[in-house]
Amino acid sequence: MMNFIKDLLLKIFGKRIISPWLILFIDIILFMLSFVFAFLLRINFAILDVSISSFFIGMIEVTVVYVAIFLIYGIHRGVVRHTNFTELRRLLLSCIFSFIILLLLDFAVCAFCNFIPFVPRFVLILHFMMVVILCFAFRLTVREVYSYLTQNKGNINTVIYGAGDLGLITLEAIRNDKDNQYNIIGFVDDNPTKWNKMLHSLPVFRWSKLLENDAKTKNLDEVILAMPNVSMKRKQDIVEECFRRNWKLKVMPSVVNWVNGISNMGQIRNVRIEDLLGRDEIKLSQKLILEGLENKVIMISGAAGSIGSEIVRQLLRFPIKKLILLDQAESALYDLQQEILLKYYDIPFNLALVDISNYGRVRNVFEEYHPQIIFNAAAYKHVPMMEDNPYEAIRVNVRGTKCLADLSIEYGVEKFIMVSTDKAVNPTNVMGTSKRICEIYVQSLSQIPHIKTAFVTTRFGNVLGSNGSVVPLFKRQIAEGGPVTVTHPDITRYFMTIPEACQLMLEAAFMGKGGEIFVFDMGEPVKIYDLAKKMVQLSGLVEGVDIDIKFTGLRPGEKLFEELLASKENTKPTYNEKIMIGNVAPYDYNYVNSKIKELIDSLENEQDEAIVTRMHNIVPEFIPHNKKYRKFILPPDTIV
Repeated sequence: MMNFIKDLLLKIFGKRIISPWLILFIDIILFMLSFVFAFLLRINFAILDVSISSFFIGMIEVTVVYVAIFLIYGIHRGVVRHTNFTELRRLLLSCIFSFIILLLLDFAVCAFCNFIPFVPRFVLILHFMMVVILCFAFRLTVREVYSYLTQNKGNINTVIYGAGDLGLITLEAIRNDKDNQYNIIGFVDDNPTKWNKMLHSLPVFRWSKLLENDAKTKNLDEVILAMPNVSMKRKQDIVEECFRRNWKLKVMPSVVNWVNGISNMGQIRNVRIEDLLGRDEIKLSQKLILEGLENKVIMISGAAGSIGSEIVRQLLRFPIKKLILLDQAESALYDLQQEILLKYYDIPFNLALVDISNYGRVRNVFEEYHPQIIFNAAAYKHVPMMEDNPYEAIRVNVRGTKCLADLSIEYGVEKFIMVSTDKAVNPTNVMGTSKRICEIYVQSLSQIPHIKTAFVTTRFGNVLGSNGSVVPLFKRQIAEGGPVTVTHPDITRYFMTIPEACQLMLEAAFMGKGGEIFVFDMGEPVKIYDLAKKMVQLSGLVEGVDIDIKFTGLRPGEKLFEELLASKENTKPTYNEKIMIGNVAPYDYNYVNSKIKELIDSLENEQDEAIVTRMHNIVPEFIPHNKKYRKFILPPDTIV
């Protein structure tokens, strides 16, 4: 019998067959019941002393006003089983408004008609209180009954790490999901004041208690991290403990990262490697960036790439005048266009399908849009590929940057931000040297007197998840069953998330006055082998059992360790501890320009070895690791 009743109620609540008019009808019944009870209290249940006509006229008056206001506010149109505090607040406001109107009617009757009101004010007060309580109770009862009927306890014993607002939202999202697989056994929190308390009928543990594997937690399967402000070190400690105990770890992103701004089970995701290698939240000078960007026409070259597209997303948060998105990759530029139209439809932007090394086409873009700020994120960046194609490295990276920079001066661009790399420091490969040449040229332009354009260079290491970086490669290799390939067991790299890199770039851009090379605090270097092991663990696999990690040897031009500053350079601090300015020697524009012009002019007539030799002449610290080029630069007795 109980199961029959439960199934019937579930059918009613689950398919939302309750008409809004039925809900309004129930509210009307509650209005009338409240009036009856309030009236009886007012006369102390002395029914014989009541005028029946006054009683019914008063009931009709009160009911009509409440019904009218409820209809205006649309209180009856809410899905009762999903009632939240926003709807309860609207219900309260409707009741208050109805009460005020009835009071005004009573005052009007007394003042202008000299009649005794049909409804005493004390009855109105009692009625208001009872309507609020009963309507609240009706909606909350339906919600709780629906929650009880649909609650599906899964077989995955889980704790939610975080007993704050995000933890409660996570619990609600899980409980509201009809396909829920989680059995939530409690919360975990680092705040001692919450320990041993009950939250939504669930205990709040301390982390150390959870690790004791007592009777309540020994069968734990999974931890959901729901702490938006947890430090990176703390997050890493939690991950290591979960790995050690074979607990799965998932993450509930903070509210700003929810897809479509909705809280649901779909937001709970697996831990990504970016969660472990990122750093604590960056605090930016929003005022400085706002003043630099407000009402400006901004052009981003390489806009469809990993860095360029994130710069675009960051810029869209500010009141800019227009974006010019320049790239030669047609499909990627189209994808970026669709993303902007979908998410930022009110931001004006234009696309320019242009190769930055084509001077005439780039000039046309400048002539049409007159950009005021330029972010140059266009470049060929794959080290092994550029080792085999130095022509392309010079054509795109050097000639492309020169085109943009020269036209920036001609068209009076206010600021030119050059995106560079740690591979430009004491370069050992063609790609890094091409970026160093770009740095030198851009810096030399700042030595020209009376130019309007401020040239700023930003230099950082590898960005997690960028096109061609090691993280997407490892993900693909793991998905294909391995092996995961690492070039050397000791190779290390500096890593930064794409949003973090672009945020620091924005601040440095408007911190710089011209001629600076900004170096970002990249944190501690990461061993690529350790990165591979963590990614294997995050995939739920065991190295050597489910998948292998294979060492393939350093590739041509590849460094074992990266540097952020050359040994002869040092830095000076800025007000942001994560951003430093490299003290680098100035370069004479005329000398640099003539050398770079010779390099570019030689592209069509010289072989790769001659091009690389010219690069070494511009950047003497460039010592190739690639034996193919090394013998043309170093004396024979020094070649290993």
